[in-house]
Amino acid sequence: MKKILSIVTLLFPIVLMGQNILETKFEKSGGIETGTYQEVIHYYTQLAEDFPEVNLEEVGQTDSGYPLHLITVSTNKNFDLKQAHQNGKAVMLINNGIHPGEPDGIEASMMLIRDYLTDPKKRPLLDNVVLTVIAIYNIGGALNRNSDSRTNQNGPKEYGFRGNAKNYDLNRDFIKMDSKNAFAFAEIYHKVKPDIFIDTHVSNGADYQYNITHLATQPDKLGGDLGSYLKNEMIPKLEGGMNELGEPVIPFVNVYNKSPDADGYVQFMDSPRYSSGYTALFHSLGFTIETHMLKPFDTRVVATYRFLETIMKIMSTDVAKIKQMRSSLANSSLVGKRHPIGWRMDRSSTRMLNFKGFEAESTLSDVTGLDRLFYNRERPYNKRIPYYNHYVPWKSIVVPDYYVIPKAWNEVIDRLRVNQVHMNEVDEDSTITVQAYRIKKYNSTNNPYEGHYQHSGAEIERFEKKVTLLKGDLIIPVNQNKGRFIVEVLEPQAVDSYFNWNFFDTILQQKEHFSPYVFENIAAKILKENDELRVEFEAKKKINPEFAKNAYAQLDFIYKRSPHYEKEHMVYPVYRIVK
Repeated sequence: MKKILSIVTLLFPIVLMGQNILETKFEKSGGIETGTYQEVIHYYTQLAEDFPEVNLEEVGQTDSGYPLHLITVSTNKNFDLKQAHQNGKAVMLINNGIHPGEPDGIEASMMLIRDYLTDPKKRPLLDNVVLTVIAIYNIGGALNRNSDSRTNQNGPKEYGFRGNAKNYDLNRDFIKMDSKNAFAFAEIYHKVKPDIFIDTHVSNGADYQYNITHLATQPDKLGGDLGSYLKNEMIPKLEGGMNELGEPVIPFVNVYNKSPDADGYVQFMDSPRYSSGYTALFHSLGFTIETHMLKPFDTRVVATYRFLETIMKIMSTDVAKIKQMRSSLANSSLVGKRHPIGWRMDRSSTRMLNFKGFEAESTLSDVTGLDRLFYNRERPYNKRIPYYNHYVPWKSIVVPDYYVIPKAWNEVIDRLRVNQVHMNEVDEDSTITVQAYRIKKYNSTNNPYEGHYQHSGAEIERFEKKVTLLKGDLIIPVNQNKGRFIVEVLEPQAVDSYFNWNFFDTILQQKEHFSPYVFENIAAKILKENDELRVEFEAKKKINPEFAKNAYAQLDFIYKRSPHYEKEHMVYPVYRIVK
């Protein structure tokens, strides 16, 4: 109990001033419990009633049947977020409970808002900052409480489950948007337009001395002055500020079943399916914070609180600089430029970390009788190890002026609309020339991943074609502040494109076929009338013995080069217009 009391005294000095404050379940339990969904919403409802600086609103729906709750804290009591941006205030969005078994941010956020409104020493920091919080994002998972599913985690006593009401991992759903939660999040995100976004988590993986690590948006991928600022200014300020609070923090330790000091570790690449990868498409500085699973719950909540506090201090100081860089990046046109859609690690560039870990040992398992990894907490160390955090593009495309998508592809259009992509409807039927892609080859997963058999490694052929657009089809200008999002979901080779997430799979299945006994005579006639095709056909038989023995393959070869083969098979139905 002495430990908890010292934490409460450190974080919440207003208790000692005799004020009547609203306590969280975490505080009431002595730091071993987290609030239920109902208790958390009740807390924020009471906070909004007690403080006119707090606004609580319901936004959208989730798969659980409950809406998301967005909390906005503004000391001038003006909750118009567009006006807050215009007035030069820094706007931060904290997303809590995406994995409700990781509730550290849920508890830290409730206490932080209360403390900053009631403590005269803390309150001035809110003068330059508007703080917004999603109370619990994964409501279905929060309602599915248990005490056993987080096998690796040290508390709290009871917690929610990782999957949402439809068993989706919501931190893989920001692009594909299979859940109602993701649609509600997009509505919130584009309403808030945060300068800084923070997603709160608890880690799995290696053992080490730190209570908390940070997974920042990959700076090279973020790009421009903003990426440089994140890497060279913001992260050093963050790590320095946390050190001053006695809470050292380092980049997320991205290793599993081996020791971090074996050969260093690589920065996790947050592609757009993840929260900070998604928000980077709209030029927000993003952090996923990971407290360490083996540290006590109260220790982790304190570390999260300190992280949020440190970020707020940086925002308050650097607000003008951050806004200027975000605006510059958002307003720079991608059209006609090469844009990366695939990244790879460059190991020639490293950052050396002073890493505080525990010696890894190999011992015999009492269960299997085989070698097992064991971190010896009796042997802490501080070593310099390499951290690889420089990525370079391995694939890029030249960005067109426009994309064209027929109105039939409503699922894709719905996702573009909720992300506030500006689109123009075709007024009347018309025929135009476009750049099109034919999918030549692609790979698919053998097992389902978050409800999809995801594609990758697409090989494409670009060609020009005339298409007839119908009234209501959509033309999407890329020269808008959603340009990067547009490119990375509509270019089929991009890692988290809508093609890779199976939204266009119907084009991959041939609809019309031939009966060999009927097509034999037609194929003979085609070869007789087409010398070039006949030469190509005979050459293929000579160099490919398997083809020469396969009658159906030979007929199919001719069929797919004939007028009878359907023109839309394997043709990607999103077109490009280049002026």
